[in-house]
Amino acid sequence: MKLKKAPVDLEGDDGKIHILRNNHGIPEITARTSADLMRGLGWIHANDRQMQTLLTRILLQGRAAELLKADDGLIEIDTYMRRMNFLPDPEEQIARISSDTRKALDAYVSGFNDWMAENGPVYEFKLMGYRHPEPYAVTDCLRLAKVFGFLGLADIQANMEKFLVEMIQKGLPEEKLVELFPYLTDPIDTALIDQVALSPPLVPAAVEWLNRLPRFNASNNWAVAGRHTRSGFPIMCGDPHLEVNRLPNVWQEVILRRPRTTLMGVTIPGVPGLIIGRSNHLAWSATYAYMDMLDYRIERCRDGNYFRKDGWKPFTVREEEIKVKNKPSIRIQVHENENGLLEGDPHKEGHYLVLGWSGAQGCGAEVFDTLIKMMDAQTVETAMALYRQVEAVAMNWVFADVRGNIGYQMSGRHFKRPEGISGLLPHAGWDEQFDPGGFNDPGDLPNVRNPPEGIIATANQDLNYLGRSNPINLAMGPYRADRIVQLLETGSELDVAYMKDMHYDLYSLQAERLMEIIGPLLPDTDNGRILKAWDLRYDADSTGAMLFESVYRAIIDVVFGDHGFGTDVVNHIFSETSLFNDYYANLDRILEKKSSAWFDGQTRERLFKQGIDAGLGVEPVSYGKTRSITLAHLMFGGQLPKFLGFDYGPLTLPGCRATIPQGQIFKNAGRLTTFSPGYRFIADLATDEIHTNLAGGPSDRRFSKWYVSDLKNWYEGNYKVLR
Repeated sequence: MKLKKAPVDLEGDDGKIHILRNNHGIPEITARTSADLMRGLGWIHANDRQMQTLLTRILLQGRAAELLKADDGLIEIDTYMRRMNFLPDPEEQIARISSDTRKALDAYVSGFNDWMAENGPVYEFKLMGYRHPEPYAVTDCLRLAKVFGFLGLADIQANMEKFLVEMIQKGLPEEKLVELFPYLTDPIDTALIDQVALSPPLVPAAVEWLNRLPRFNASNNWAVAGRHTRSGFPIMCGDPHLEVNRLPNVWQEVILRRPRTTLMGVTIPGVPGLIIGRSNHLAWSATYAYMDMLDYRIERCRDGNYFRKDGWKPFTVREEEIKVKNKPSIRIQVHENENGLLEGDPHKEGHYLVLGWSGAQGCGAEVFDTLIKMMDAQTVETAMALYRQVEAVAMNWVFADVRGNIGYQMSGRHFKRPEGISGLLPHAGWDEQFDPGGFNDPGDLPNVRNPPEGIIATANQDLNYLGRSNPINLAMGPYRADRIVQLLETGSELDVAYMKDMHYDLYSLQAERLMEIIGPLLPDTDNGRILKAWDLRYDADSTGAMLFESVYRAIIDVVFGDHGFGTDVVNHIFSETSLFNDYYANLDRILEKKSSAWFDGQTRERLFKQGIDAGLGVEPVSYGKTRSITLAHLMFGGQLPKFLGFDYGPLTLPGCRATIPQGQIFKNAGRLTTFSPGYRFIADLATDEIHTNLAGGPSDRRFSKWYVSDLKNWYEGNYKVLR
């Protein structure tokens, strides 16, 4: 049975569950209780997004090579997932769930399994021989929530911290490191760090599968008080940035109706609850907080043991069997101690890193208590208190309610480090002075309610000043947040139409600031004149944007390649990692200085001129010609003829790292990926509406009319209205 536009009725614990699909293809679920709404949502996720949900579960369980195919990339990703063990304490977390939340979780998985029992797996799985999926379980929901707080977020922090170790080992001077990392306050034990053997990264094939999982990469959200708006009520906006070159979209839109309450927004298939959206009383959205949830320690190892001042201690050894379809199983050993997960072989004498993640265990259940209770929340104050208790996922939550309040609350937990320890550097695991003292107090996390300026905007910038615990030591640049505030402050009588224009604003404050330095140095050549006349907007037809990007990259090559990391390292960062795409502002801070240790005694102008000459020595083309992406099917992307319609594109992706819609395109381990708003959401609390668009559609079924039904709206800047 496939859900069409005609209504479907299910039996719930508290009455009928009525499901229909509206004119936009979005499922609308009506029930008497939250638990029955979640039963209907589970049914919908199985109907519309079964492939996405079960493929995600298979990958997170570390069973892809067993259940799908004996592929090297799948074996590698299974090894990664088994090593990480994202849900080590399922029984403990299930016991922590409140009774009402447990009822809703049980109802959700029952709804999913009811659909599966009646209909079976979709054809993609049948083609791969996966014909008898196990019932979906509450633990699958818990694991997905935990991983959502790690992949693409915490793990990029880990990559940068390991890059810092590499730079110390390459002899980069301390004065350059401190300039590049302003929060780096630690004593640098170069002799110890030089001894660390770094484990190799994931192979590219594994990265490809890893990138098919839901990964928060960036995002914007903002709320503005009613005194600034045409309606006199607050307006709430959000545009979570995830990988958009995939189908289906990570998000699925739904409308949930109970007596006297309607909720509208997006869900993540595989978990119950509304992640971003609004109710009759309250609207909310999320961005990634760039909280440092990771700490590396250095362990001295030999004979399977690690060193402590009172002697050698054995690692805890976890045995994992990775089954491979039609081939012998692979057995691995995972070594752990009180500091975390070992990255190396403790039987080979040496110094290795141990990764500690503050969300590794003892948390996760609170995510679902918050999601379910948010269905009844009516005020910003209540919502802030709920998200303050979320530990496993570090996000910036912004809220607005019909009473006129706006608020911001960071969620997540980070280590309470000793004075002067930034968390950016690994320190000796055997030295107690570096041990963390538990976790931060949630009350110390950044937050604000009804600020005097009547504006709240988060865009992955440094928000430590709004709290007491300083959870951020690496953040994205402030340009997007500053641009949002600039537009909100200069606009008069803000309304939904103004917010739509903001969502697609392509003006770059980064370019504005850097062009103040670059502009006077430009030569009187054709390309120099084009760049000097550029309006600082990243439109698809702009040659100025293309030339600025060429010059900017060339300046980075000169300053940080020739005079720092080395050109080969800079090329690797750009071609194989996402480090620059997250932490480019660390470089910009140095480029804006009149003098710096990175200039090696030369003037900034001389170095910039070298970069300008190299960057302008290209054939100018429109920016859009450098910005082509294809939205690829989650399982068969790039493997089938284009005329079959599984993949969609190519499309030009305007914007850049510093525009409100980032539109970042880059390679990670050789695979093209993106940061871009996959979903846009606007709610004026004076109305009962939301205005949205989505890079895709409600369904993951290629031959459904709802496969890419909203993509044109998303691409052209049109919005549908849900009431």
